[in-house]
Amino acid sequence: ERRYFVARRKKKNYSQLLFLGFIVLLAVTFLTGMADKYFATSETPQATTSNDEQAKQNFIKQLAPIAQAEQRQYGVLASITLAQAALESDGGKSELSAKYNNLFGIKNPNGSLMTTQEYVDGQWTTIKDTFAVYGSWEDSVKAHTQLFVDGTDWNTDHYGPVLQAKNYEQAAWALPNQGYATDPNYAEKLIALIKQYNLNQYDL
Repeated sequence: ERRYFVARRKKKNYSQLLFLGFIVLLAVTFLTGMADKYFATSETPQATTSNDEQAKQNFIKQLAPIAQAEQRQYGVLASITLAQAALESDGGKSELSAKYNNLFGIKNPNGSLMTTQEYVDGQWTTIKDTFAVYGSWEDSVKAHTQLFVDGTDWNTDHYGPVLQAKNYEQAAWALPNQGYATDPNYAEKLIALIKQYNLNQYDL
């Protein structure tokens, strides 16, 4: 009888060990999966952000000599040209810039019909309008400069305050004041981009 109870007690202990081992295995598997999931989600955005930043830097470097040439000839600050191009085209990734080489959202009645966002009566509204089509980004930058130089049909000096600005902050504020953009935060966005990417280093 004594041997019988001893044998049963040993069998019971062995079952408990198996059960505890199974629990430990489940816990390790769960924790490993959670760790893999955490590190995968934490590393991917960093890689994406790094790629986006590099693409923006490349975009700026590509346009900088063109913007400087336009400033040298017409007086439009290179920092303003670069900031507007980066903002309006999302660093050259927008459909308008990638497909039609329009970096600044310049409209043209004979251009391509596209959807856009306008700030009207205190709120953002989706509208359709026709935008200019260019052969290259360089052509787009030159057209942007000519808009400031030639002005509008009703006032050839309409963008005079932009050309006469003594620094990029004055020029940035002159743009919405002259009706270039409907975004109420347009000037602040341009100034923030100029500071973030040190775009005033390209001003002559």
